[in-house]
Amino acid sequence: MLSVIIITKNEAEHISRCLASVSWVDEIIVLDSGSDDNTVDICKAYTDNVFMTDWPGFGMQKQRALEKARGDWVLSIDADEVVTSELRAEIEKALRQEHYKGYEIPRLSRYCGRQMRHGGWWPDYVLRLFRRDCGQFTDSIVHESIIIQGKVGRMQSPLLHDAFVSLDEVLHKVNSYSTLGAEMLFQRGVRSSLGKAVLKGLWTFIRTYWIKAGFLDGRQGLMLSISNAEGAYYKYLKLLELQIRHSNK
Repeated sequence: MLSVIIITKNEAEHISRCLASVSWVDEIIVLDSGSDDNTVDICKAYTDNVFMTDWPGFGMQKQRALEKARGDWVLSIDADEVVTSELRAEIEKALRQEHYKGYEIPRLSRYCGRQMRHGGWWPDYVLRLFRRDCGQFTDSIVHESIIIQGKVGRMQSPLLHDAFVSLDEVLHKVNSYSTLGAEMLFQRGVRSSLGKAVLKGLWTFIRTYWIKAGFLDGRQGLMLSISNAEGAYYKYLKLLELQIRHSNK
């Protein structure tokens, strides 16, 4: 039995394609954290297992979804991801084997209309398929991961990811993820400064655009490199802000 777990909030633009691509699985679990669009209604058209809950962070929310799953195997996907027919066939084959306890899947992401093949975005292997009794999520509030007890294999067919549809979405996610990233670093005791924030942003641009050959993705490659740099810069600047606010208490 295969369960799919998905967490949502205001994903009406993406969720139909995502759910349609996994309509063949045995069970779909959706955890929604307060959507005010029609995300929940769309999800209920595909599954009865739609639950409303608060928002504790990405890792803990996905662990909650995992705990509701009943399948021997679990596929964790995001609302803006799509399972292709080729990936479905590879997953079904993997479920009949016992060699691995989890699988990393290459993710092919789209940024403002272009599938990105460079800049560190391809092949972007993400561990998403695993035996339920062998895996659990970390409790990170952002950039969570799955801890697997056992051997992990790799698949060949990509998971399609509409990472950023528009510049508005880019700016929203840069702001949101930089805030969450700063909070996570602060909890870990990491320190920042204005100089560190500038250097982190500069290095991120150099790594994405030049070292990881983002320039080969044309206009979007430059746009991605700049937005990645902005994300790093603002994350460490917000970390500095947290330090100052904490020291003034």
